[in-house]
Amino acid sequence: MSAVVQLDTVDLRVLRVLQSNGRATYDEIAEAVNLSPSATLRRVRRLEESGVIASYVALVHPERVGLNLTAYINVRLEKHAETHKRSPMDAFRASVQVWPEVVECSSLTGEMDYLLRVMVADMAHYSSFVMDTLLKHPSVQDCKTSFVLDRIKQTTALPI
Repeated sequence: MSAVVQLDTVDLRVLRVLQSNGRATYDEIAEAVNLSPSATLRRVRRLEESGVIASYVALVHPERVGLNLTAYINVRLEKHAETHKRSPMDAFRASVQVWPEVVECSSLTGEMDYLLRVMVADMAHYSSFVMDTLLKHPSVQDCKTSFVLDRIKQTTALPI
């Protein structure tokens, strides 16, 4: 785990501005946080170099690109099987990286081992992914799915 970077109140204000508008100019950020553009540039570069700012991205509306169905899949792995001299978890983690339908994968405590957030076009695409990819993986023992009916809140901004 990375060490926590010490941030002051100005750093946090800069981060809030960038979380709401990643394309904000240094002049816009400087005005919002009451700094000069050159001081703002130095702070942003320091935040990038220290890894606080991991990347800049465009957020895409899934439905506008044909991804109309979101599912959360709880996955339980076979604990004792060895697959090609790798543990079931290592094999599963490697496979998840190349499955484009999986947009997020988290390791869990409790009854299930992983939670996948899967985005697909429709129920046929979901069925194909589960039957032909996920359940055919040698490490997967079981899975349970919940489908998203409505997004009540969705944000990428951290509560800083």
